[in-house]
Amino acid sequence: MSQPIPFADTNFKLAVVQELMYVQNLLPRFDLREYAAEQGFTYDDNDFGAVPEALAYFEALAVPAELAEKVTELQMDGGNEIYLEIAPGWDGEDSLFDVDEFADLRHFPDLKSMTLLYTGNQEALEALRARGIEADWL
Repeated sequence: MSQPIPFADTNFKLAVVQELMYVQNLLPRFDLREYAAEQGFTYDDNDFGAVPEALAYFEALAVPAELAEKVTELQMDGGNEIYLEIAPGWDGEDSLFDVDEFADLRHFPDLKSMTLLYTGNQEALEALRARGIEADWL
């Protein structure tokens, strides 16, 4: 296995992991209920915030560099499975998973399309488009 991708932004990493884990099935699927049972912790299904243990799991998850070329499109949506596994009660109405920094793009030269959770940062959107990425708000 190659070196893991050194992500600078956890929320960008989550968008990538959503694509690789839940869309393309290239990473083992994370299931919060199973993980909580294995690790012996409980959480509140109705809590809007991130379950610390789930967030820590994804922060520590190594994404092999050879998978970077498989990422050609990212769809950030409040209903994405990864967000609901991390924060089961999240309603998408806050900035919990927003991405405004795109330093990690350097790892994904084949990324052609991104749909972003709305942040209002038009400058970020224009910067993505200037890199040749078809980018828009959700």
